[in-house]
Amino acid sequence: MVLPADTARPFGAVLTAMVTPMTPDGAVDLKAAVKLAKKLVDDGNDGLVLSGTTGESPVTHTPEKEELVAAVVEAVGNRAAVVAGAGSNDTVHAIRMAEQAAEAGADGLLVVSPYYSRPSQEGLYQHFTAVADATDLPVMLYDVPGRTAVRIAPETYRRLAEHPRIIANKDATGDVYAATKLIVETGLAWYSGDDGLLLPFLSVGGAGIVSVSAHVVGAHFAETVRRFDAGDIAGAVEVFRTTTGVIDALNGAGAQAVMAKAAVEILGVTDNRFLRLPNVAATDDEVAALRAVLADAGLLHDGGAAHQPEAGELAEASTAVGH
Repeated sequence: MVLPADTARPFGAVLTAMVTPMTPDGAVDLKAAVKLAKKLVDDGNDGLVLSGTTGESPVTHTPEKEELVAAVVEAVGNRAAVVAGAGSNDTVHAIRMAEQAAEAGADGLLVVSPYYSRPSQEGLYQHFTAVADATDLPVMLYDVPGRTAVRIAPETYRRLAEHPRIIANKDATGDVYAATKLIVETGLAWYSGDDGLLLPFLSVGGAGIVSVSAHVVGAHFAETVRRFDAGDIAGAVEVFRTTTGVIDALNGAGAQAVMAKAAVEILGVTDNRFLRLPNVAATDDEVAALRAVLADAGLLHDGGAAHQPEAGELAEASTAVGH
């Protein structure tokens, strides 16, 4: 595996933390996953993260993860980076997942801090290094203390950044000031792990976002990044502000997988919103409320069918989301 040539954005700028579609009886639906992956790329995502928490990684199993990666890689080709989750609080298990993702054709790995175990900083360092050593794939770290109960310390980041295959970080700490320093100190490509912080992270040198809301507003995030890169900061803010209703609807209750699956069902990409326990599908009332948000956002036609704004529409803020 050759490391990505674009060191500033090695996995792209807008990545969806993709849900794992399932059939009504609970089997992984590869056909629906391929359809969803293609739509996300068509909408402006240049990266996809599979088998993360939003992809129900704790309750999907090894053959399913491998088949999912292989199917999506074949479907999107070189149009998007496919990053596979290799997260566990069992380092040996995380290594196996990394090896299997590499065999299935993934372009990179997302490796979360070991959850629940609350390891020391030395434990974190050794865990991440062991997984990075297991394959030739480039690695994106994932710091999400709200889920793992442990935060990666600055010194640990600096040590990890010396590894030749650890090249990026997904930051879900909400601490933009810390990122301001660490981006410079480590040289890692820094991705926001919070949908609402895309612009603040871009403003301090961030690479982009790994997002749940990009299931719905990937085109808007891509346009936000495009305008920011072009120096049109006011325009970037204008487009991003149009996404806030969707961001709140998909993230507000903390049940991102639940609401993202409901959203892609409403948009007609999938035909159900089944999740494996312990998650349960959104209720009919929750779906009705989400449908109203999407309709208000201009993402549904009058008849209820999905509508994804084209670039020209996004250029007119009055027709974009939230107006």
